[in-house]
Amino acid sequence: MAKIKAAVIFGGTAREHALSLASAAEVIQNIPRDKYEVVCIGITRKGRWLFFPGSPEEIADGSWEQNTDCTSAFISPDPLHRGIITIENGETSVKKIDVVLPILMGKRGGDGTIQGLLDLSGIPYVGSGVLTCASCMDKSHTHMVMDDYDIKTPEWELITQREINELDRRCSEIAARFGYSLVVKPANSGSNSGVSFVNTPEEFMAAVKLAFSNDNKVIVEKYVRARKLEAAVFGYDTPVCSPIGEIIADHKIYDPRDFNVSSGDDLTIPADISPETEKKAREIAVTAFKALGCRGMARVDLFLTDDGDLLLNKIGTMPGLRSSSVFSKLMEQLGYDHEELIDMLLEQAVENSDRTY
Repeated sequence: MAKIKAAVIFGGTAREHALSLASAAEVIQNIPRDKYEVVCIGITRKGRWLFFPGSPEEIADGSWEQNTDCTSAFISPDPLHRGIITIENGETSVKKIDVVLPILMGKRGGDGTIQGLLDLSGIPYVGSGVLTCASCMDKSHTHMVMDDYDIKTPEWELITQREINELDRRCSEIAARFGYSLVVKPANSGSNSGVSFVNTPEEFMAAVKLAFSNDNKVIVEKYVRARKLEAAVFGYDTPVCSPIGEIIADHKIYDPRDFNVSSGDDLTIPADISPETEKKAREIAVTAFKALGCRGMARVDLFLTDDGDLLLNKIGTMPGLRSSSVFSKLMEQLGYDHEELIDMLLEQAVENSDRTY
């Protein structure tokens, strides 16, 4: 039987570049080689696409770009090709691809952009589609969908770029509603870049300006004192939720530029919560997954407040896929080791490739 040709796309121009490299290196090492032929495409921080024929170790340490065997490459949007076009010494060639695993986080990767290209190409891929990735990346859209499905989130307000000349008024309105215990964040961000915790009027204005330097929309949430719970959801028609874990990190901020740090390092499984809370958290995670149109996989972050309320924080459609990542650790609880997890995600993408979304 011919092997399945699986392309792994990694890197990208977003802040999460190094995190993508770390995930991709481990994924490539754990793809079953008796079943898959692996093709690697790296995207540099400046946005250049390169076919990479080297080792996972070069990806992990960031030296992959210096490999002299790298050649220019891109995924063809023409479904006739269904593959990658490489360019070397002015000559082009096509490498046929059966499935793509895009390990790209943040803007121009996890926000629906790469998914749109893959939809045009006709090549099956792991994970959610354009609209879902965009809606999960844009926290204002996530909030609105959750509101429509009666899933609680932290109370929130949106400030748009059109209101930038009225920031004093908007900040005063929001403070009158929520007070000054706030979280301010860019609406579109795959990491903690531009996120601030606010306690004074001066901090509030500075935080909004910082968030605007990262995006053209800003989310302001009323600060919630809560425990941080985590769920992994996967599947298509009947998505399945993992046991619930808990991040115990004492306000640690993870920098995605440092791939030696993982939020999974502070994950406790199972979370020390009642069976009733566990059941409800899993139900919320699956409902949110369905409501946003997720497919394949997602990491769902939840808050458990001091009053016992469960709030949805965010959904990541392209979670980290290192063995130490939150998603991978939660999936271990369902019996998937790292190799089995990667195989399952690729296999499901191929099996569901004929769907129309």
